[in-house]
Amino acid sequence: MTEKVDMVRLGMTNPHVVSSLTLRDWDVLIRQARSSAVLGRLHAVLEEAQIIDHVPMPPRNHLEAARVVAGSQERVIRWEVYCIRRALARVETEFVLLKGAAYVLSGLPFARGRIQSDVDILAAKSKLRTIEAALLEQGWIHMKLDKYDQRFYREWSHELPPLYHPHRGTVLDVHHNILPSTGRVHPDPQKLLRASEDIPGTPYKRLCPPDMVLHACAHMFQDGDFERGFRELTDIDGLLRALSGTAAFWDQLSQRAQEMQLYRPLFYGLRYAYEFLNTPIPQRIISASLEWAPSGPVLHAMDALVRQALVPRMAATLNTRYARWVLYMRSHWLRMPPLLLARHLLHQSLRRR
Repeated sequence: MTEKVDMVRLGMTNPHVVSSLTLRDWDVLIRQARSSAVLGRLHAVLEEAQIIDHVPMPPRNHLEAARVVAGSQERVIRWEVYCIRRALARVETEFVLLKGAAYVLSGLPFARGRIQSDVDILAAKSKLRTIEAALLEQGWIHMKLDKYDQRFYREWSHELPPLYHPHRGTVLDVHHNILPSTGRVHPDPQKLLRASEDIPGTPYKRLCPPDMVLHACAHMFQDGDFERGFRELTDIDGLLRALSGTAAFWDQLSQRAQEMQLYRPLFYGLRYAYEFLNTPIPQRIISASLEWAPSGPVLHAMDALVRQALVPRMAATLNTRYARWVLYMRSHWLRMPPLLLARHLLHQSLRRR
């Protein structure tokens, strides 16, 4: 095997293959998994397959270290969510956990070993001022102090400027929607909040299962970049595996995607999760999702870009960097109208200079 082989994808989808790896192969796999932000998740996959004890000691040390880091981050997330709840209790404002925090508090299997970065919550837009004041009073501070950044977040984004807690070193993103209000797609945040559900055994709430999947797809294919694209795709894969316990789930997911205008991101999420991670998706759903596909030339271009953008950093080429840049610019095009986008890019260019 060589560095050009997508070793991390192989290890995640066929963990028993590691029994045939040489130390040189392990060196490539560990570096690819770390650069793709799934090293802790790889440890969990190998442990679930009951082959972690057969991993040679040098690479196992790296995997165990990643497990320890992920476990520490999980404890931080749990404590931070508790602190947020305590800070907002006095204002009697409900909020819904998003993404990593929701995965951890829900005990979803793929949250084991997952690298956590910040905490994301969703609340009604009418409550943002009250929420922000309560959090600032309890020690959070704004990370973005530039006037342009403040205006960008408050007028054009779907969240408040990120909040940082200097004592705990944590970051909190308070959302009023899952996509920017200036974007091409406008999911209804009130529908998201109304359909949210209690997380069993906790005092917290999360999005309903179809909305959790749609949010992950929208984040990756509508509003995000591909620097950690493989990790984002493993989230989609993990959600589909964990939440699709009933046949009704797939029909609910399809109906909700159309209701929330998120059928195109869902199409991409299903397509590439199935291709890259062998996600068990019913064939009828794959066939039905083709109705949401873009035109032939656009789909051909997206296939080429995504396949190139998901190449691990250790095997990346100039084409990989170009593909990620194109997809990054695509996400900007989808989230802003042309004049606002031109203004924003000009401002960012001048700032860098």
